Amino acid sequence: MKKIIIAIVPLVFFMSCNNNGQNYDATGTFEAEETIVSAEANGIIRAFEVEEGQQLKAGQQIGYIDSTQLHLKKKQLEAQINAVLSRSPNVAAQLAALREQLTQAKREQQRVTNLLKDDAATQKQLDDANTQVAIIQKQIDARQSALGVTSSGLKAEIIPLEIQIAQVEDQLMKSKIINPVTGMILSKYSRVNEATSVGKPLYKIADLSTIILRAYITGDQFANIKLNQKVKVLVDESTDKYKEYEGVVEWINDKAEFTPKTIQTKDERANLVYAIKIRVKNDGFLKIGMYGEVKL
Repeated sequence: MKKIIIAIVPLVFFMSCNNNGQNYDATGTFEAEETIVSAEANGIIRAFEVEEGQQLKAGQQIGYIDSTQLHLKKKQLEAQINAVLSRSPNVAAQLAALREQLTQAKREQQRVTNLLKDDAATQKQLDDANTQVAIIQKQIDARQSALGVTSSGLKAEIIPLEIQIAQVEDQLMKSKIINPVTGMILSKYSRVNEATSVGKPLYKIADLSTIILRAYITGDQFANIKLNQKVKVLVDESTDKYKEYEGVVEWINDKAEFTPKTIQTKDERANLVYAIKIRVKNDGFLKIGMYGEVKL
């Protein structure tokens, strides 16, 4: 009986040691690329249709900030432009009389020319007709120049107003709360009817379709790992069962740091470790803050 006991004890001891052995090379916690979306306008939030846990698409409008004053300012600027344009001269109408005089003067010029050929008019009469045509043409040119200066001045007055309208339109666009990235709402910081201002956080969002495991490796492991390397990521699915994922190493820190207290490595005696980021495609099971184990 004693021999049987002696034979069993080493076996149990061996199995116990084997179960306590680590079956991973590094551990870490999952995180995501979080985006804090802030207000781009000042005013009262009139609509804000988001809740924590809600999925949003990039470019989706989820609310707006009161923009009544901006709309009124735009109408005022448009009225100012119309007032300036109302002073714009009617070039065609103002030159019509002179152009008619020029037409008559050219007819007289042609008539005198024909008479001179028949010796029915003098050279002085032709010279006078030519002079009259030249004078009227100069008057037209001078009037056109003056009207052009006036029109240019009015256009110069309009340009700053048009720029102000463009600025107001940009502010109006920023009064709309547009979600910039596809993802899930993690935190909501503001509510409807609250006052907000430029730069004040409204909510935090993250794309959880892929998630990042930040793990730590020792100096010995550092030499054997490279970017875009595929690794196995293990997550506790139940008390005695793991769920396995494929991960890709997308970042390796080239500077060593002291081992975080909550992190275990294959060599737990290591003081200095290197952080790595492993991107994992998420099937919905992985959550921010969960622990994961890595097999290199």
